[in-house]
Amino acid sequence: MAGLGADFRRLWWAYTASETGSAIGYGALPLVAVLILHASAAEVSLLAAIPGLAGALLALPVGDFVEFRAKRPVLIAADVVRFAALVSVPVAIVLSVVSLAQLYVVSVVQTVALVAFTAAGGAHLRALVGPRQRTEAASRFEAASWTVNSAGPPLGGVLVSAVGPAVTTLIDAVSYLASALGVRSIRRPEPPPPARPASRHLGRDLLVGWRCLLRHRELAVLFGNGVLFGSAVLACSPLETVLMLDDLGFRPWQYGLVIGLPCLGGVVGARLAPRLSRRFGTRRVLVWAGVARTPWLLVIPFLGRGLGGMVTYLLANTALSLAAGVFNPSFSAHRMNIVREEVLARVLGSWSIGSRLVRPLFVAAAGGLASLTGVRAAIGVAGVVCVLSAPLLFVRAGTVSDADSFAA
Repeated sequence: MAGLGADFRRLWWAYTASETGSAIGYGALPLVAVLILHASAAEVSLLAAIPGLAGALLALPVGDFVEFRAKRPVLIAADVVRFAALVSVPVAIVLSVVSLAQLYVVSVVQTVALVAFTAAGGAHLRALVGPRQRTEAASRFEAASWTVNSAGPPLGGVLVSAVGPAVTTLIDAVSYLASALGVRSIRRPEPPPPARPASRHLGRDLLVGWRCLLRHRELAVLFGNGVLFGSAVLACSPLETVLMLDDLGFRPWQYGLVIGLPCLGGVVGARLAPRLSRRFGTRRVLVWAGVARTPWLLVIPFLGRGLGGMVTYLLANTALSLAAGVFNPSFSAHRMNIVREEVLARVLGSWSIGSRLVRPLFVAAAGGLASLTGVRAAIGVAGVVCVLSAPLLFVRAGTVSDADSFAA
């Protein structure tokens, strides 16, 4: 990491602090809803879906807002807003005034702030590191994410059991303050943001990010690939929980093991990504790692009970995580390289919003399909969707046309 510079290390530590808190507090709001408010399954499902959709819709102007401002203050403000929203929950618990309505509002605020942080963070990272260092930089973030998410949720489960969900929510909230302080410590002056055009049209300005994303052929197909693959994997998560605990009879410690250990594959993949990109090229690595991550969900419907099923699940999930660990930083670097600087924040904002709008729909569809056909069949369908996402990776942008003029 030394070659990336001290300011990159400060940004990396800020990101890692935030990710660690979020991993420890994973699922904290649903736990508050279930353990303290005794919410029904329908209410918990709404807590997962509705605030995400509402937050994504409210975040539509965020990309345009972020693009023409200094990115560092936006990062700090997004962290402070997330801290304030999340810390209100343990305070309300102590005062015995917590409610489902508050949890919905907190979730919406977190979604909007996350979109702002994502848009500003990608643009700021591009300013901190040169083109040849971007895969290396992205791999550092990817490795940190896989590492903390392998250990954070089990630790959070222990804390919830020991001291309750309020404390884990507080830890998550404080991690955002740590992230804000880390960003604040960056010393290199930030380059000036792009100048806002003299002539403005509110409706057109809000859609610039979407036009860049959807009219540039390579960006559009990468977005389609990401939405299909990510949504299918996310839709499988609750179904796999039901399969492992009910059908396969996994004990809680076995469940935690098969969820946590495969994340180490993601760490290894993230560390390999820069070396592979230097040898074979970022675009080629992106394509083949993206293909390699797709078939593994198709293994899950055929799992048997006992040690064999557990080992097979571990191997399949580790293979998926390894390929994803290589793909994600390669993809992040390639996206930074092909999008022009003056529209990057808006493209990243639109990308985040689009993903957050679509994924809950996949989750709901998978749940409905499982109720009709069974959990294994629904996971199999999601696996087919993953495989169908792969051909999109082979589409390359040809000559940049007028429709592609927002991206390079």
